[in-house]
Amino acid sequence: MANHAFHEIYLHITWHNDHDRPITPEVETYLYDLIRAKCRMTSGVYLHGIGGTETHVHLAISIEPTILISELIGEIKGAASHDVNQRFTDHPIAWKRGYGVVSFSKRDLVWVLSYIQNQKQHHAQGTLSEKLERITTVESIQ
Repeated sequence: MANHAFHEIYLHITWHNDHDRPITPEVETYLYDLIRAKCRMTSGVYLHGIGGTETHVHLAISIEPTILISELIGEIKGAASHDVNQRFTDHPIAWKRGYGVVSFSKRDLVWVLSYIQNQKQHHAQGTLSEKLERITTVESIQ
């Protein structure tokens, strides 16, 4: 189907560690490599950028229209936490149940990538994009 449909579906996705447990720099490098590999291996998913802070992850991707977003996010989060926890038993990762996902235009890709790459500075300086930081979790629904 995707071969017969025009599409420009760009998404910004973010999710948090459960209890905001910090992701160490060593774990972060391994985690981001795992997420990159998962995106590369998933047909119809194109990773443009990854970044975050010690408590959460941000992705910029584009997808083909055959991809179910909720399944994709669940698969990425599940595979990443499983593999990290197998390797770093002293720094386990557990993700909060929710996530944030917003679509954006191709013309905004450079801005979104810059925002993702500068996450630590944005959080330190308080220059956050409310839209890109919003995450719905089980706690915030209750």
